[in-house]
Amino acid sequence: MNDHSSRTSEDLSGPMKIRKMTLADLAQVVAIDQVSFSLPWPERSFHFELTENEASRCWVVESEGRVVAMLVGWFVIDDIHIATFATHPDFRRQGIGEKLLSHVLRTARGEGALTSFLEVREGNLAAQEMYRKFGYVVSGRREHYYNDNGEAAILMTLGSLADFDASIETKLPSETP
Repeated sequence: MNDHSSRTSEDLSGPMKIRKMTLADLAQVVAIDQVSFSLPWPERSFHFELTENEASRCWVVESEGRVVAMLVGWFVIDDIHIATFATHPDFRRQGIGEKLLSHVLRTARGEGALTSFLEVREGNLAAQEMYRKFGYVVSGRREHYYNDNGEAAILMTLGSLADFDASIETKLPSETP
């Protein structure tokens, strides 16, 4: 399993904590992915990310033994690319995704990441709004990116992780450093 950072977990307020994803989490992670996306990743992709992809950074949020959110990012040179990221529908709109993304960006910055990049469906306005809170800006567009319906992907970039704490501090008051 990849072990790229000494920061392995973070307690959230209440019974939730952020920790590195393990193989034991795969069934729950795949279930979240399937309920969240029309083009979910197969289990073998998550397995590959955990066991073979040195660039991969895989995280979950756990609540009372249940995985409620997950994120897979790829650390490439000095960039953390958010590859897939979802919160179980029963736990959305509670700030869990924001705390997970914040944790991942801070951890990546500690490893030397300078920027972050992601693709999001054009119609996923809630996700785009959350990313904007972090300082992501639209940096491009990929037409017909998603095979299921031909929807475009909006490319979003967070240009400087060096300024991340200062910019997010006022936007996420529940976040603790």
